Amino acid sequence: MTDLTLRGGPGARVDAETEVKRSRFLCRLVRVSDEEEARAAVEQARKEHHSARHHCSAFVLGGSGEPGQVRRSNDDGEPSGTAGAPMLEALTGRGLIDCVAVVTRYFGGVLLGAGGLVRAYSDAVLAAVDAAAADALLVARERRDLFSVALPHADAGRVEAELRRHAGVVVLDTTYAERAVLRLAGDGGELESLVAAATAGAGEVVPLGHEWVDVETTGPSERM
Repeated sequence: MTDLTLRGGPGARVDAETEVKRSRFLCRLVRVSDEEEARAAVEQARKEHHSARHHCSAFVLGGSGEPGQVRRSNDDGEPSGTAGAPMLEALTGRGLIDCVAVVTRYFGGVLLGAGGLVRAYSDAVLAAVDAAAADALLVARERRDLFSVALPHADAGRVEAELRRHAGVVVLDTTYAERAVLRLAGDGGELESLVAAATAGAGEVVPLGHEWVDVETTGPSERM
């Protein structure tokens, strides 16, 4: 399954609300880069909805194939295993990483039972993920090789435009100093060929290591 996250970098957010037997479940899905940001998002929800009793949460940090991936969940006073765990399963089942889901519950006066709570908290997270997918707010996260290319300022815009036309190349950013430096993600061999063609052999592709980067999905099926 493709790893997905919210478009826009850390702090990007999607909200959704569901209702079950008069209980309101408000889910906010926030992109985060570490545990500190994830916990801060939970506390922010708690402050904004201070009158609600439960602010259950789950987050996933790091790619699905990484040995150091972090997964955490919290029932925040709901019966053990009825909130955080199903929320975490909803995130991982849809391939979401580098995100925290916080579900705030306003009790509607009707007990849902353990099974009802599991479904309600899971569905709240899935509603937020579906809202993000419907608005094209999900991007793929992939571990890519990184490279840089230093170019004369006069050539940078043209070369960047040519590289962006190739699906296997991600232009991460461009910095301008004595020369314009493009930071790229992609296959080294392909980049060398593309840069050589665009610069008449004058551009040098320099390896920078590896990094997880955002990569545009190509269609709805890949988002889900």
